[in-house]
Parts: sequence; C-alpha cells; structure tokens
Amino acid sequence: MSKTDTDNSRDQEELGAAGSQLSTAPQEEPASLPGLGVIGWVRWFWRQLTSMRVALLLLLLLSLGAIPGSLIPQTGADASKVEDFRAAHRTLAPVYDKLGLFHVYSSVWFSAIYILLFVSLIGCIIPRTWQFVGQLRGRPPGAPKRLTRLPAYTTWRTEADPEEVREAALALLKKRRFRAHVAGDAVAAEKGYLREVGNLVFHIALIVLLVAFASGQLYKSDGTKLVVEGDGFANALPQYDDFKSGSLFRTDDLAPFSFDLKDFEGTYEASGPNKGTPRTFEAKLRYSQGAYGKEKSTTVKVNEPLKIDDAKVYLVSHGYAPVITVRDGKGKVVFHDAVPLLPLDGNVTSNGVIKVMDDYRDARGKKDQLGFQAFFVPTFDAKSGTMLSQFPALLNPLLAVNAYHGDLGVNAGFAQSVYQLDKKHMKAFKDSKGGLLKKLLQPGDTLTLPNGAGSLTFEKEVKEWAGFEIVQEPGSVWALGGAFSAIFGLAASLFIQRRRVWVRAVRGADGVTVVEMAGLGRSESAKVPEELGHLAGTLYDQAPGAPDPDDPPAPVPDPPVVPAEGAEK
Repeated sequence: MSKTDTDNSRDQEELGAAGSQLSTAPQEEPASLPGLGVIGWVRWFWRQLTSMRVALLLLLLLSLGAIPGSLIPQTGADASKVEDFRAAHRTLAPVYDKLGLFHVYSSVWFSAIYILLFVSLIGCIIPRTWQFVGQLRGRPPGAPKRLTRLPAYTTWRTEADPEEVREAALALLKKRRFRAHVAGDAVAAEKGYLREVGNLVFHIALIVLLVAFASGQLYKSDGTKLVVEGDGFANALPQYDDFKSGSLFRTDDLAPFSFDLKDFEGTYEASGPNKGTPRTFEAKLRYSQGAYGKEKSTTVKVNEPLKIDDAKVYLVSHGYAPVITVRDGKGKVVFHDAVPLLPLDGNVTSNGVIKVMDDYRDARGKKDQLGFQAFFVPTFDAKSGTMLSQFPALLNPLLAVNAYHGDLGVNAGFAQSVYQLDKKHMKAFKDSKGGLLKKLLQPGDTLTLPNGAGSLTFEKEVKEWAGFEIVQEPGSVWALGGAFSAIFGLAASLFIQRRRVWVRAVRGADGVTVVEMAGLGRSESAKVPEELGHLAGTLYDQAPGAPDPDDPPAPVPDPPVVPAEGAEK
C-alpha cells in the first residue's frame, strides 16, 4: 500500500470520528444472540425498548389507541350513552366489551402502551443526558490531519505569524459564541449545543405530559350543576346533579367555595339570516372562597370560567324555569317553585316534569301524588302552525301541560330522573269529553283539575337557569407547561444545527504562514459553508493574504517622461 493510500485511509477515519462525535445519541450495540440465554434476551429487549425507533412507534400506537375513546361512548364520560349503544348494537356491543372499547383509557392494552412508552422515553433520555453532560464538560476535538477532506474549506497565505492568526481566530470564534480552544497548531471550535438541549427538553416534556395526563385521570373531578336564578351552589358532593372522578380522588380534595346565580343574560340576533343566533351568554355570580371567605362579584361567560384554586367553573348551558304553583282540592299550596325545563332545539323549545310528592290531598282528603308533563316555548307564534318556539328570547311564553295522578315511583328504591315521568302506576286526568286533560297556559293562567282535585297555575314569572360544569384537574398546569416545552424543544432540535469549525495556521517552507479553515455540520446544510465564509472574511481582514510565490512578479512601470525645456509640448 502506498503512502498516499495510507494517508487517505487515516483521513477518512478522522473525518468519520469527527462527524460521529457531533451526535450525542447513545451508540447501539449489536443485539444479543439467542444463544446467550435469558439474560441476553432481556438485554436485547431493553435495547429495543429504549431505542428512539420503538419510542416513536409506541407514541403512534398511543395516538391510534385514543381514537376509539373519542368515537365510541365511554362509561366514565356518559354511562347512559353506553347503554343506548348496547341496546342499538346487540352484536357489536359484546365485541367492544371484550376489547375494552367502552373504557379505552383504563383498559389493559391502553395502559400497557402508556407504561411502555413511559419506560422507553426514560430509557432514551438517561443515557443521552449523561453523554451530553460529558460532552459539555469536555472540549471540541482537535482538527483532522487533512482539512481539505471536509465539506466546507478555504485557505490563504498571510505574512502574519501563526500565533497571531490563532489568537485572532480564537477571539473571533468566542465572539461568535463558539466554544473554542487551541489544540496543537489549530483552533477547534463547536457551536449548536442547544440542538441537543432542545431534543432532550422535547423528550422530557413528553414524560411530563404523560405524568400530567395520568395524574389528571387519577385525581380529577368533573361535575355538573343546574342553578336557577336566585339559587346557589356549594362545592360539596351532594350538591352535584352529576359527578365523576378519578380512582384516587377523595371528597376532601374538592376546592372549598360556593356561589349564587344572581342573574343570567342572553342576547340573540334579532333579524337577518342569522336570526336567533346567540351573541352573548353571561352569568352574574356572587362567590366566596372557603367557609368564611369574603363575597366577590364576577361574570362567567362561555370559555371564560371562574377559577378558584385548581377548580374551574364553566358556563355550559342555559334554559328557562317557569314559576309554577300547585294547590290541592282545599286550595292549599302544595308546590310553589321555578321548574327548570330542558331545551330541545336552538330556539329553546323545552320540556320537563313537575312532581308533587308531599302534602297533597285529593278532593276526598286522600293522600296522593301528582305529575305534570310540561312543554314550554319562550316565543309562541300561532301563525307558524306548530308548537315550537320561533325565537330563543322570552317574547311570548306559552306552557302546555298534561296532568296525572297516582304513584310517581319515587319511593321504589330506584334512582329516577327529575326530568322524566314514570307513568306505570299513574292515571291521566280526563276532560269533560273523556280525553286526556291538557291545556295551553299563558303567564297567569290556571289549569283546574277535575272533580275538585286541585289546580296548577303558571305564574307571571319565568326565571332563567344556567348549567355549570365544575372541573378540577390537578395536572392541567403541568400538561400546559409540558406542551409548550415540547413545542420549543422540537423547534430547537429542528432549526438549530450542531457544527464545528477548525482554523489551522502553520509556517510554510518559504516562511509565509498558511491558514486553513474548515467546517463540518451534523447534516448537510448551506449554513455551514455560508457561516465559514463570513468567519474567513473577518479573519482575512486581520490576517490579509500574502502573494503566492508561484505568481510572476508584478511589472515595474516605466518612469514618466519629462519634456526638456523649450521643447514642444
């Protein structure tokens, strides 16, 4: 082998070593062979699990696994929808049960992916961090023997001393925020460490997101409460209409606060193609924090919740609550309250139930129970030919009522919705013609029950109600911080380039200093040659070029001819 081939081989090795040192990723070792036994297989499995390839695959599987949770009803979110799905899909529902698709986020397979991803990320980050810290404590490696082999290279000759050139290069590179030092006859410099910092921050942020998601699911609470104007709410478990929480949540974790709904205001587009479209929904509250907290006033709007400690109070719905008075056969008031009705459409056509369970006596003095089905429209228009509201605001309210008596079933020991009427043990009141007793009531009208059974009056007052969702998620702040950190870390790892620059200055055989500059980046980019060109231009100004000895000497100009005295010009 010739000396030239030997030098080329060494140059390739040096160049390869310089390029490999730019990456802080742990070097993968050859997989253990099956013949090494159980320990070998365990090591092989650990290397595969902690590789970036497997971490990305697990992240993809986690994303795909979350899709059924958003498309299929979940028992933790709405158990009634799950039961409706079971009733509508007799064949498909058992398959979903076996696959755990009705409780995706607590299923075995989703938890396995979640835990494996967590372990994989930690296994990736620890060795990368340790190796990166070692590189920060070290110095950039010395220059390869032949800088001409690097992708960005330039050279020139100067009459400045090599020491002066190296000092100028060291000062210049440090000024440009390179980590630089003199190594032999060259200056070695490196820049772009934030790339690996961003990479590590991105992966650490993913772990923070996973931990925040897990803690949020385990310690979270989510409940709803319907509050009529003038009524209030205290953040205690019995106060909720509906409540669900994580497996590690305790009732003592509820943030102590209470509030009263003073007024609800909704405005709508009055005309045009968007007639009836909501413009503003505002709930004016008086709230206090703790048992003896000072009362404060606030306004809760859509997407502008009330924040108290870890709890957030969202405004999620609204409707109307007509004030109803029911009297028994002797004229005694047995029910007087605002009855919230649930909206059915965008114009707040609503329905609900009025239940009279206590203190009611019929005309003979016998104890009984009453039930009324109510259908309410805030804006009735007889010209429309339908019993549907024509506008969501309260312009011409009308209440349709059907009356029943008997056993409401509230004492049967089973949970019962306050918005539904169980007619199994109830009889409908009949009118004079033997048909179902029903009547359309305007504010102030009264429905008189037959045979002296009493009456129902639609008072001249219709209150509004607001539906609130009270959410308490301890890990939400960490999740938000992790998301922002992941974005910035990913941006740094994509747009910051790790690169090295070497400046060599040696005295040539003719006594003139030869300056060589070369750059190497982690990936091919036009930024390295461009940056090297700027650095070379600045350094050239401090160590200007000298003439090449192979160039011919510059011609000496002839002296100017001075005309003799008296000669013609």
